[in-house]
Amino acid sequence: MNLNNIHNIYFVGIGGIGMSALARYFHENNKCVAGYDKTQTEITDSLETMGIAVHFEDLVDNIPSPFLNKEKTLVVYTPAIPKDHLELTYFNTNEYQVLKRSQILGLITENTFCLAVAGTHGKTTTTSILGHLMNKCDVPLTAFLGGISENYNSNLILNGTEVSVVEADEFDRSFLALSPDMACVTSMDADHLDIYGEVSELKKSFEGFSKRLKPNGKLFVKNGLPLQGITYGIEDDSDYSIQNIRIENGTYVFDVKTPKTVLESLQFNLPGRHNLLNALIALAMAIEYGCSYEQLTKALVSYKGVKRRFTYHIKTDNLVFIDDYAHHPEEINAVHQAVREMYPNETVLAIFQPHLYSRTRDFIDDFAKSLSQFDELILLDIYPARELPIEGVTSTWLLNKIKNKNKQLVSKKELLPTIHRSHAKIILTIGAGDIGEQVEHIKKELSIAS
Repeated sequence: MNLNNIHNIYFVGIGGIGMSALARYFHENNKCVAGYDKTQTEITDSLETMGIAVHFEDLVDNIPSPFLNKEKTLVVYTPAIPKDHLELTYFNTNEYQVLKRSQILGLITENTFCLAVAGTHGKTTTTSILGHLMNKCDVPLTAFLGGISENYNSNLILNGTEVSVVEADEFDRSFLALSPDMACVTSMDADHLDIYGEVSELKKSFEGFSKRLKPNGKLFVKNGLPLQGITYGIEDDSDYSIQNIRIENGTYVFDVKTPKTVLESLQFNLPGRHNLLNALIALAMAIEYGCSYEQLTKALVSYKGVKRRFTYHIKTDNLVFIDDYAHHPEEINAVHQAVREMYPNETVLAIFQPHLYSRTRDFIDDFAKSLSQFDELILLDIYPARELPIEGVTSTWLLNKIKNKNKQLVSKKELLPTIHRSHAKIILTIGAGDIGEQVEHIKKELSIAS
């Protein structure tokens, strides 16, 4: 398919983080863009501000008339859309060109120099760091991000079309639609077992992704993963390794050993060893691409992060409120490590909303172990996302497994009063569901109280 010949792009699920980045991209490239999503959000509001028509009721009559021309319209959908969706069914029945988001990403990037970031954890932050570093090094790139960059207030960095930086998503095996020149794998922990069934199948998909590299492509892997490539790690014998870590005024300062030299006293402002690894692999890929050490050093210290990835909303001497997207036990462990490193002697209250019945069921004991580490815990009901309830899989089941005396299950209506009753100095909201919509309410209440 030649995208140059397509005039209209219609998105079914336009409010998704990956879908909205594509919508912005096509809009910036003078395509006519519109779409449906089930819920109005900040993302859909920003799209509408750009002039993109968005509606929120699944009715064929709501599709703008220019998009009813199947010769000039391409329809893009996300796998999260149910199969009985009326608009998507209409497009399929009437033989429109209908492609998954991952297929479109593959088409956009196939004629570029593509750098792809894969892994069950760390994709979004790593992609965001890599896009920022290369943009600051004046690389003519388009970066599609799986989150809203704090530096650009967008999930799209657009500075040219010769190079593409993309998040390679293992969900629904989407990353197998890409053919990158460089790729990294940050992690291969069990996840998405509702899709893969067995952990072995997930690992096979990563092996398949590693073989999608173009001829003479470079694969980077976190040291210890069962894949062959350029390795990276912390204080080990990896090809790229972080050494001599210290914290100065809340900022990481460290050295990086590369295959050719040692970069000394680099600075990075995001907390947590997991974020140091994310910064390292982004640096390694940018170095191998050809970016200068001097430019990369300056770019790294200016990186601000991704919204809902250890995002500070209140940071005073008496109170700290942090929000994070973590929704897997290993991600929760990483958040816990970061907060303990930054605030070693403070009481920490974590508010967690489980995401998906199947993920809660598959990792119930790991969730219980990771959540037991916090001093106090507030648990919300499971956010179902695309799933129907599974008998016996509830937040009560999870709560009973958590070994923490200071734990309770509350409704969203009870959340603010419950938080007020805590004397914890550090408050965390954690989860990938609609807990993010509670953040501004919590921030407002805490600001008034303090």
